[in-house]
Amino acid sequence: MKAPFTFKKLFQYFLQGLIILAPIAITVWAVTSLFNFVDNILPDLIERIAPSLLPNDASGQPIKIPGLGSIVVIVVVIGVGYVSSSFIVGRLVELFDKVLERTPGIKIIYTTVKDFFEAFAGNKRKFDRSVLVSIEAADVWRVGFITQDDVTEFGLQEYVAVYVPQSYAFAGHLYFVKKERIRLLTDVSSADAMKFAISGGVTEIDDEDHTEPVKAG
Repeated sequence: MKAPFTFKKLFQYFLQGLIILAPIAITVWAVTSLFNFVDNILPDLIERIAPSLLPNDASGQPIKIPGLGSIVVIVVVIGVGYVSSSFIVGRLVELFDKVLERTPGIKIIYTTVKDFFEAFAGNKRKFDRSVLVSIEAADVWRVGFITQDDVTEFGLQEYVAVYVPQSYAFAGHLYFVKKERIRLLTDVSSADAMKFAISGGVTEIDDEDHTEPVKAG
């Protein structure tokens, strides 16, 4: 008589449980680590700016209130976004932005980080036109995103800049390819295309998230 539970079945249960728990555990770990990092640096920062604002513990160190740092950061970010929308403050932000962009050394880090975040959000989003791009072979396609329509400053005519993300990595590659070697994805949203590429093709595309066709130029 065959045993009801074999090692193979137990291993299948283990993998099934791992598939369910791993994304949850990694997400919780990432969010918790971020909150703990902010909570750890906030008391020392407050101690330097306003020593009497937070009481000290038995060892003389400022007490740590769980979640306070994350709340402060969220409020500050929202506040900066709200205040920067006003005309006067917006002009001051633009002035400060220009100063940083013209400061030797600092401008490399500042402009790179700024452009990267604006590529995902804001008025200058770049990863909003998903495409299929053929690079190595004519019949092999990768998921990419058009970031520049004109790259003539590099001496290339009829070329576009395409960013191709890597799977399971916070990185990617930039390619200059001819326009005839790309296909606009008109039935898949940019968000779904990014998730599909980063997940290595295992994420399913939802029909409800399809977007309208996007023009190449």
